[in-house]
Order: sequence, then C-alpha cells, then structure tokens
Amino acid sequence: MATPQSSIPVLILKEGSSRSRGREAQHANIMAARIVAEAVKTALGPKGMDKMLVDSFGDVTITSDGKTILNEMEVQHPAAKMMVEVAKTQDNEVGDGTTTAVVVAGELLGKAEELINKNVHPTVIIDGYRKAEEKALEILEKIAIKVEPTDKEYLKKVAMTSMASKLVSENKEQLAEIATSAVLHVARKVKDQYRVDLDDIMVEKKPGESVLDTKLIYGIIVDKEVVHPGMPKRVENAKIALLNLALEVEKTEFDAKINIETPEQMEAFLKEEENMLREMVDKIKSAGANVVLCQKGIDDMAQHFLANEGILAVRRVKKSDMEKLAKATGGRIVNNIDDLTPEDLGEAGLVEERKIGDDKMVFIEKCKNPKAVAIFIRGGTERLVDEAERSIHDALCVVRDVVQEPKVMAGGGAPEIEVAKALREYSESLAGKEQLAVQAYAEAIEAVPITLAENAGLDPIDIISELRARHEKGELWAGIDVLEGDVKDMRELEVYEPLAVKKQIIKSATEAASMILKIDDVIAAGKKPEPPSSKETPEY
Repeated sequence: MATPQSSIPVLILKEGSSRSRGREAQHANIMAARIVAEAVKTALGPKGMDKMLVDSFGDVTITSDGKTILNEMEVQHPAAKMMVEVAKTQDNEVGDGTTTAVVVAGELLGKAEELINKNVHPTVIIDGYRKAEEKALEILEKIAIKVEPTDKEYLKKVAMTSMASKLVSENKEQLAEIATSAVLHVARKVKDQYRVDLDDIMVEKKPGESVLDTKLIYGIIVDKEVVHPGMPKRVENAKIALLNLALEVEKTEFDAKINIETPEQMEAFLKEEENMLREMVDKIKSAGANVVLCQKGIDDMAQHFLANEGILAVRRVKKSDMEKLAKATGGRIVNNIDDLTPEDLGEAGLVEERKIGDDKMVFIEKCKNPKAVAIFIRGGTERLVDEAERSIHDALCVVRDVVQEPKVMAGGGAPEIEVAKALREYSESLAGKEQLAVQAYAEAIEAVPITLAENAGLDPIDIISELRARHEKGELWAGIDVLEGDVKDMRELEVYEPLAVKKQIIKSATEAASMILKIDDVIAAGKKPEPPSSKETPEY
C-alpha cells in the first residue's frame, strides 16, 4: 500500500503527449529554426544557388526566392514554422529581402544560444536584442540616401538590384524598365506622398517565345476569347461597354408555368424573347459601344445580334479583371442595361484577339491614361515563366517601396557592416550582460556580407576584415562586389536597395528570434490514431 509520501505518477497530459523543458526545449527550437535558415542561406545574393522543389504530386519549382522555397518545403516543426512566417511577413510588407530576413533570424538565434550556454538568461538577451534593433533602425535612417519618388533612373537601379540574384538576371535591365514604368503609371499622389496599389498591375504569363518578349501593355489582357466567330477580331478606337449583367432573358425568381396550346402561341413566345434580346443589343449600339466586356453570360441569340452589328464581345470576365478594365479604360461598370449611356463607355486605342500558344486572349491596349496596366510575361519554359513572374513581383514591390518611402541605400553588405560597427560602439555604453547581447546582434547582422562572400566562393574572413577596415576609415558604402570578388564602393556599381526593405528585415528577424528565445517549455499533444483503412475494416 502506497504511503502518502511515496511518489505516485500523476498523469496530467493526455496519453501520448510529450514535453520538453528548459535548455532542452530552447536547444531544439533554435536548432530547428537554424536548419531552416541554413536551407535558404546558399540562395542569397547574385551568386546564390537555386533550389529545385518537388511537391507530393511531382510538380517541380526552381527558384531562389526565400518565401517560395519555405512555402514549398512544407515545414512541420513548430519553431521552424515561425521562420516561414518571417519570410511571409517580409514578403507581404515589402516584397523583397525574404532570404536575408530568415538568414539574420537564424544567426540571431545561433549567437543567442552561445550566450545561453554561458549562462546569460534569455530575457536579458531579448532586452539586449530590442535595444540593438532600435539602434540599428536609427542608424539605417541616418545613413539612407534620399531620392525623388519619381526618379526613374534610381527606381530602375533598385529593380535591377532586386533581380540580380534571380534566374532572369541576364534580362534584368529590360524587366526593370517594365516594372518601373508600370509602377509609375499606377502611382497616385495623396497630399505630399505617393501611393501605389500593386493590384492595379495585372501580371499575365504564357510559356513561349523568350523572356525578351515580355511586354508592358498600357491596358489589360483578358484570358478569354471572342464569343462568336462572326464578330470582328480587331477593333480600333474602341468604345467599351463594361457590363455586370447577363445578356440573356432572365428567368423569373418564383415558380411560374406558361400554358402554350397552339404553335402560334409558341412562335409569339419565342418572338418576344428574341425581341427582348434585340432591344438589349440596340441599347448597347445606341450608346455607341463597339466592344462589350460582360461579367456574366451572353445568350446565343444575343451573340448573333451583336455579331450582325459588328460588335466584339467577351463573356464571363473575372470581377477583378472588370475592376482593372474600368481603371484602365476610364469606363464605368453598368449593372442595368437601361442605365448605359455614352459617358459610361471606356476607351482604348485597340482591342484585339490574339492566339498565344494554344490559347486565345483579348488584348485591350493603347489606353490614353490608364490607371491600371498589364505585364505580359513570356519565356522558353513554364519553369522560367514562373520564376520570371516571381522576379517581377519582387521588382514591382521594391519600386513601390521607394516610391512610397523615397530613401535608398547601397547594397553589397555595406549597410550591415556599418550597422554592426555602430552597434559595437553603442554596446560599450551599456552595463551588464546586455552589452554581450548587443555585440552578438552586431555579429549576427554581419552574416549578410559573410554569406554573400561565401556564396561567391570568396574567403569570408579576408573580405570581412577588409570591409571593417574600410568602414573604420569612413568609407560608408564599401561593400562586396561579388562578380569581381573585391571590396568596392557600391554606389559606383549602382547597387541600391530600398530603406523600407532593410528596416523590415531588422524588425522581422528580431521579432522571430525573440519569440523563439522566450519559449522554455514545449508541450506537444499526442497524434490522433489514424482511422483503420478500408482493407482492415472487419466484415460483418
């Protein structure tokens, strides 16, 4: 019989649950997060490598985009999932710098583990990291170069820097020109600042031809074909009716029966339907429209009447495309055919159906002052087209960042070395163990130039030593020229990045590292037993 003092096992957690605590839990979490960072590390910079990701269906993705790599990896470990979230946050906020943010977060955790092993409490490290983050953001603001938000040359350089590390880097100049023109076209001035909504830039892709055939279209592409073979396939000086209604005879909403007893009644009924459709087409014609883009269906009879009038029509256009069309053509989306007036019509210099590969698409282009534009991406293979789309997304994002916050900084690891230098000086003003945390933060930030050097096949120790020496002499923008394998002034090489991206890297990486460091207990519920498969089901 057990005495009250004897140790009786008390089960609090469900059977099959597991729990790790203290150092063990911290070590496991840090290890998982660092493994994720290591996975993307080699993809950083112009000399970074690409990853081939094969999903469970056998579909292949080839990319060096940090967010895409982590999304496709299907990470299971809870701490590693936080690193995936870092990449997602970075992508959602500024659209670029995802790989850098994950690498910096991994290094911050690595340096923190060294301090934990020296008996520095995680809370002290987190406080030190927070102070270092504030100081780093302050330094970045101080050294940033102010530019004009509409200075196309600077914007192009920023876009080219963003694409230098991608598969399409050979065509970066042409793609940067397209991305910059697209963003400047949809930028709107609000008081003293510019605002850019990237939803106003449509990105369509089709394999075929080459990346050099990628075009900016001052209008919109609709991935549909003209509804009737008798309609014109090309209309110049188009007057476009945008309809959010069906060109069909509507069925009644309540149940109704019509008794038709003679052939004459049947003929009269069909004639009336035909007249209703003819009236609809006459209203479109009298408004002066020669192109109809309809969000819903178009009856066969209505198609015939439209074709007779020489009107080009497209049906079942997506709602999002209709909104872009309204912005591009200056038209108004009409919900009732009786409300259609000549003032509601949009205008375009050319509407044309073109055969692209096996598909037909309708191009609405040469709009006078489009508030929405389209980028049509081409490329030799489907993989290349997909990667070109991701690269253009990053380029559009960085150009938007600079237009909205017109400050840039030279790249090549120069800002990171400058921040690390300033943090080391700042750490000397702190007392206690926080000083160690700030110094650890400075070392973690230097992981960016170190990784750039490693990926370019250079000796990181030599490069970092030279970079530190140059910065001590006051050469603010000395960074790594990965193509030549040397330290140079990055402004001469025209390598520029938005301040917004650098600031978000610091914020995302610090938040993630702090969150993972705060965890000292992992309680995992047991997995539910899988239901028996059909083979094992007993027969009754």
